[in-house]
Amino acid sequence: MPTIIHPLLPRTRSQATDLVSSAPFRQPNYDCQEHPDTLTLVVYVPGVDAAGVEIEARGSDLTVTAKKARVVRVNWQPLHLETAQRHYQLRLRLGSCFDYASMHAEIHQGVLRVTLPKRLPVAAGGPAPLRRVAA
Repeated sequence: MPTIIHPLLPRTRSQATDLVSSAPFRQPNYDCQEHPDTLTLVVYVPGVDAAGVEIEARGSDLTVTAKKARVVRVNWQPLHLETAQRHYQLRLRLGSCFDYASMHAEIHQGVLRVTLPKRLPVAAGGPAPLRRVAA
């Protein structure tokens, strides 16, 4: 008696990986180093120059967006290997103890270095005053 073998459907891959690969951004590799008065964030974004970097701080969140320069035509469709040409976006929740207004950033050969100074305590000798946040 012959056996009917059905071909594997493309559903064998998870749909989550399809959504991630079609996203316009990918998360870059990064490294955080905490010092007594600053926090140094090193983000690796190869192929990005200084004009393509945007750093935004909202509340306690820091968002780094690094866009690569397009060198191909607009109507060109990428293959599987070219999906690495996506832009980078890194979202971090760092907290409210940093002075985001005085941060410093520099990029050299695809390595972005962001320096965030820590805020000074309210009183040098004593603890910070308590705040009432809920009734």
